[in-house]
Amino acid sequence: MADSQSTGLADDAEKEDREIGGRTSRIGRAKWKDGGTDNLRFSDKDASGKGRKRNLSDLSLVRFVTTELTRGYFLEHNEAKYTERREKVYTCLRIPKELEKLMTFGFFLCLDAFLYVFTLLPLRVLLALLQLLTLPCCGLGGGRLLQPAQVCDVLKGFIMVLCYSMMSYVDYAMMYHLIRGQSVIKLYIIYNMLEVADRLFSSFGQDILDALYWTATEPKEKKRAHIGVIPHFLMAVLYVFLHAILIMVQATTLNVAFNSHNKSLLTIMMSNNFVEIKGSVFKKFEKNNLFQMSNSDIKERFTNYILLLIVCLRNMEQFSWNPDHLWVLFPDVAMVIASEVAVDVVKHAFITKFNDISADVYGEYRASLAFDLVSSRQKNAYTDYSDSVSRRMGFIPLPLALLLIRVVSSSVKIQGSLSFMCVLLFYFGLITLKVLNSIVLLGTSCAFVKDANMEEKLFDPPPSAASSRVNSRTPRAKTPHTAATQQEPMTDKAGIPLASVSPQPAYVAESAVPPASALPKSDSDAFLTTPDEEDDVIKIINTDTGLDEEVLARRTPKKDLLEIDRFTICGNRID
Repeated sequence: MADSQSTGLADDAEKEDREIGGRTSRIGRAKWKDGGTDNLRFSDKDASGKGRKRNLSDLSLVRFVTTELTRGYFLEHNEAKYTERREKVYTCLRIPKELEKLMTFGFFLCLDAFLYVFTLLPLRVLLALLQLLTLPCCGLGGGRLLQPAQVCDVLKGFIMVLCYSMMSYVDYAMMYHLIRGQSVIKLYIIYNMLEVADRLFSSFGQDILDALYWTATEPKEKKRAHIGVIPHFLMAVLYVFLHAILIMVQATTLNVAFNSHNKSLLTIMMSNNFVEIKGSVFKKFEKNNLFQMSNSDIKERFTNYILLLIVCLRNMEQFSWNPDHLWVLFPDVAMVIASEVAVDVVKHAFITKFNDISADVYGEYRASLAFDLVSSRQKNAYTDYSDSVSRRMGFIPLPLALLLIRVVSSSVKIQGSLSFMCVLLFYFGLITLKVLNSIVLLGTSCAFVKDANMEEKLFDPPPSAASSRVNSRTPRAKTPHTAATQQEPMTDKAGIPLASVSPQPAYVAESAVPPASALPKSDSDAFLTTPDEEDDVIKIINTDTGLDEEVLARRTPKKDLLEIDRFTICGNRID
């Protein structure tokens, strides 16, 4: 009886729940239907505050246009984004000023190295030769006949004399008419090939000269590991001669473009500069890569100025040095210079924009170039300043100076004592210009070095080859427990070690790696280097002991700005 009553009550409760659920679902569907209708209608409120609905037929084009005209938005909701965009604009606006500061400083650095060949180098060679001539009378004061710097100067002087005697057999007029007889498209291709060849010669030429200088001044107590001084000297003479011929062909092609009637070749050659934007802007650049490209731009601009000077000298000679013809050449010269400056500004502006590089980086580049000048004046200097500029920018003054001497000697006729007096006064003027330029550059460079807090690095010894090799390799050491448990290698009666059947692997423990301060490193590792990634700790399981051992794998550090010594091709990338 009780069971039947409880069963009936349970059925009644279940029926009541179903009825309540049905009413709830119907109400929900109705609300959703009303809400869906509200989504398709604009709900306004009348004076009583109750909602009033309008159909879709009430919408009109005028209301849509009114809404579009009156709607608003707030830029401060994304303040960081718009601030970043504004800073990029300001950076692009600062690039021309900062870039031209670097270009101007680099131009006078190249000018100083270039004037050194004409002014101080002949005097240093004469002093070295005079010391050799007076050696039997004075006797040997030390172990060397000449100091290493004097040996390098004498070698440079002999190279210039031999190459100039070889250049005297090259007929400039025949080369001019041979190039002028070619078509425009051929000259355009020739000029592009000459630019590429000039970069290749500059990249490899300084290595040839450095090899010659080191071979001639290497201490004799070391084991001989070279082919001799004479083969290196012949290679250097051949290189300087070929590079001078290449620059002469380049200058002759530019001269033909200046003298063409329709100026089409000159226009095509100037438009070739804008192709450089396409090849550089859309590549990934870091600070070191941009520094390398800036150095090559400085060298290219200075070389173009010397080529324009050679073109003007040749044209003025053909018109009997008529000053009126100089104004005829001035528009073309201005167009070449303006196109070069415009291309450099646009290229650097967009490279810094696309790679998020600040305009302040050009100040760091100036400090690096200034450090080279100041360090070459120290007692512990290991290179001449002209050679330092050659390594840093790829600018080798010997071929360019040789060509300029050849052009000036063939264009200007020296006859009579008055002409010799004018040449002597001109030489004294060059010496004065060189001395004044060096004094101003040295003072400016000291200020740049002081602002960059690099004064302490001036007194550090130069990095050795051993330290650079240690930095580029990962240090390895045995773990304590591995070294203890490893058996001694078996040896035979003669003491020769025999190969072990199952050699124990040696791993690197994190505690066994010497600290960073104990590792030898370059003097400039802490300056102007992009942040390196953190060291990776790799865990290796020893199969013999079953223990986890950590190996500290150090990444190869990125090159410092002070270690970048010459530009490369292929987008100015650093290996």
